[in-house]
Amino acid sequence: RSSPDVFESRMEKRNEVKKQPVGYSNQGEFIRCMEEKARPIFFAEGLGTKTSKGGFTKDKTLDSILNVEMVKEKSAEEIKQIWNQYFSAKDTVYAVIPVSKFDLIWKRAQKCPSFLYALPRKEGYEFFVGQWSGTELHFTSLINIQTQGETAPSQLVLYHYPELQKEKGIVLMTAEMDSKFLVVREAQCLANQVQLFYATDRSETYELVETFNHRSSEFKYMSVIAELEQSGLGRELRPGQVSDKS
Repeated sequence: RSSPDVFESRMEKRNEVKKQPVGYSNQGEFIRCMEEKARPIFFAEGLGTKTSKGGFTKDKTLDSILNVEMVKEKSAEEIKQIWNQYFSAKDTVYAVIPVSKFDLIWKRAQKCPSFLYALPRKEGYEFFVGQWSGTELHFTSLINIQTQGETAPSQLVLYHYPELQKEKGIVLMTAEMDSKFLVVREAQCLANQVQLFYATDRSETYELVETFNHRSSEFKYMSVIAELEQSGLGRELRPGQVSDKS
């Protein structure tokens, strides 16, 4: 009575099962059903989240995604496997970042909260500005900023969760993106560049970030492209080229 649509749907499926030949086994659907039942053990999708303008989640906490209390009994490696396995089935960007690497990124982000990233396109590059807001990193295309100013909407947001930083030595990351402007491999390319420029041991590379933030008149766009090409990131975005990165 409360959900007639659901009832009708179940009846239709029941009729379909009756029509199936003897010995028929839809193993794929069974496995998918079992996985969906198992996921809530660790994950709690949609709880405690609010959608902000542009479709991105406002005040997105780790508790809204993961049962933090339950995974505290797990090792860092086990949590990494749970996180990666869960998000590998989703069309998004995700990562488990070692605390040593995140500490370096975070320390530098406080001094240099924004940077210009280059995304390879079929012809040339498209530039995106990445701006840190707390542990969130918002990406907006440069052309949108030039035309819309401060009202330009984010097209990609990377969410970093340091809740397990001290106990487990890892920082979890996931993302939301505007699929009208970016696909997953493009968003992944931008996410990889954060580590390329903010977690590098190469002083010349991080110096580009410092120059962009503190000596903007000296900043050269082509230097970003040169670093990107040297790293090999984004090769899979070029037609006919295959990335050698695993």
